[in-house]
Amino acid sequence: MDFTGAYAPSHLTFLLEGFLVTLQVAFLSIVFSFTIAIIVGVLRYAKIPGVSQVLGTIVELIRNLPLLLIIFFTYFALPEVGIKLDKFWAAVLALVIFEAAMLSEIVRSGLTSVEKGQIEAARSSGLNYVQTLWHVVLPQALRRMVPPIVSQFISLLKDTSLAVVIALPELMNHAQIINGRNVNYVIPTFLMVAVMYFVVNYALSVVSKRLENKHA
Repeated sequence: MDFTGAYAPSHLTFLLEGFLVTLQVAFLSIVFSFTIAIIVGVLRYAKIPGVSQVLGTIVELIRNLPLLLIIFFTYFALPEVGIKLDKFWAAVLALVIFEAAMLSEIVRSGLTSVEKGQIEAARSSGLNYVQTLWHVVLPQALRRMVPPIVSQFISLLKDTSLAVVIALPELMNHAQIINGRNVNYVIPTFLMVAVMYFVVNYALSVVSKRLENKHA
């Protein structure tokens, strides 16, 4: 093991550049997937005839596919039908598709966890269905969703490493390049990669606990 060589300033800078790409992919995927998940989760909760069933089928299909397969599909298959994405956006799209399906189920479960008595009380007080959903159901559901949603965000950040299969210049890709220069860099490099992932994911878990305690 060569810690001195592995942790040379040029190598650490290279890893940080890769980690920046990882964080960019994760951030965009979180924003887009959560937005879609809210819409899909609410539509499924509303049980609109036809729409709810179709969305439920799509969600179950995606949830039972490997994320790696979806990444291959967005990068290698979509160009065959005229949709060509670069590595960055192919990775983002794959993560959005997969995570939106996972998060939408969390949203739907959170909405259904709100007691029917509160919904009936809101309706009887004069609120219509949309107002009840917006002012009564959604605020309570979101508080209950915080822990599983943050847990899913943490999984999303770790899942970005799968984009190494399409040579996205993210953290794992840069770590492999450094390791290829000297076999003695492998353990030190992967230890540094582990620290980088841990710091961000631990910060997310701390935020999740604080939010949970705040609304307890």
